[in-house]
Amino acid sequence: MIRNSDIQYRSPAAIRTFQEEQLRETIGYVAEHSQYYRTLFAEAGVDPRDIRVIDDLQRLPVTTKQELQLRNEEFLCVSRRKVVDYVTTSGTLGDPVTFALTEADLDRLAYNEMLSFTTAGCTSDDILQLMVTLDRRFMAGLAYFLGARKLGCGVTRVGNGIPELQWDTIRRIAPTACLVIPSFLLKLIDFADANGIDYRRSPLRKAICIGEGLRAPDGFRLSTLATRIHDRWPELELFSTYASTEMQTSFTECAYHRGGHLPPDLIIVEFLDDSGRPVADGEPGEVTITTLGVEGMPLVRFRTGDVCYHYSEPCACGRNTVRLGSLLGRKGQMIKFKGTTLYPPALFDILENISGVENYIVEVFTNSLGTDQVQIRIGGCNRSEGFVKQIKDAFRSKVRVAPDIVFESVEQIAGMQFPAMSRKPVKFFDRRKNTLNFNL
Repeated sequence: MIRNSDIQYRSPAAIRTFQEEQLRETIGYVAEHSQYYRTLFAEAGVDPRDIRVIDDLQRLPVTTKQELQLRNEEFLCVSRRKVVDYVTTSGTLGDPVTFALTEADLDRLAYNEMLSFTTAGCTSDDILQLMVTLDRRFMAGLAYFLGARKLGCGVTRVGNGIPELQWDTIRRIAPTACLVIPSFLLKLIDFADANGIDYRRSPLRKAICIGEGLRAPDGFRLSTLATRIHDRWPELELFSTYASTEMQTSFTECAYHRGGHLPPDLIIVEFLDDSGRPVADGEPGEVTITTLGVEGMPLVRFRTGDVCYHYSEPCACGRNTVRLGSLLGRKGQMIKFKGTTLYPPALFDILENISGVENYIVEVFTNSLGTDQVQIRIGGCNRSEGFVKQIKDAFRSKVRVAPDIVFESVEQIAGMQFPAMSRKPVKFFDRRKNTLNFNL
């Protein structure tokens, strides 16, 4: 694998040429070492040597999460003796999938996160506070630690939760940036307000955010959640990221906040419609990835299930890489409710903007007519008919349809948002018949 952090600043043509050189190496590697891809090439009647440019990938079938689950061992390209770390996906689309990483893969993860941090403007002078877990088979937490070390900045590993410990660490060590799930920042602010901490004068100046979107799905404006954080803590610059265990790569915003930059020496991305055809800029497409330089379990044309917009015009930061917009939704989580197509992030954005909604979950199930039904469970003190009308009116004004509303205690909703083994808040539960249990 050739790593070239400067390639992102080259012309689009130069980036494509570089990626196609790496693609040929990847295809040759999986053809030799992956039982799954050897079988795929044979069944598709494709000679791996004929996959030479990115457009040639369309000659190959896609790989899905189901195949990763059912044929997991066939993806492993090395002997077990070379595996140094095992991780699993979060199980968003069913059973978690196991991934085996070699020493070279951990080094690649460190390089990827170093790129991510530098894209967000971090340098070796920064101190990074990790407000996410490194355990529980979580790839990202380990990747952040390795990336910070490769960049040469200081790291303090606090883990997730415990606002008191987070603020004590900020006071003692003076970190300048943090890795965090953005909704947790509101809990930090609330704790600071309740305990007389002047958080706006704290040393923290950057928050690299994971797990929840910061931008509206249809553009670059701040989501309701991000707006609430920004309004209360304007000195803290929020950077959105997009990543997954399967791709072993992250897309991070630069200081211009116009989408997450693709690292071209680590991954090739296609954006496909329902028929598997590439979509143009400005059209939603499923993120479909081919990893570059992965040794243990590389993937070719893997359909992530995530639907995003993408942007190809050069960025003001000087990078000429493709950029990903916010997650519109996951294909398996699409809801057809009273004739309207919905994705969970749009529902979350509405709920985050309603005063009096302290926490919530969104459920979708199959009703007696065999169609999708949406129910919102809300935690809060106000349970009046007027408040129900306010909530439904907010939905009708934004998405034209209103879900059922059920009130629960804040504690009950909090317990549902953090089930056993969850590594991030769960706000969406798919209880439809004949589907996997999709959680987000």
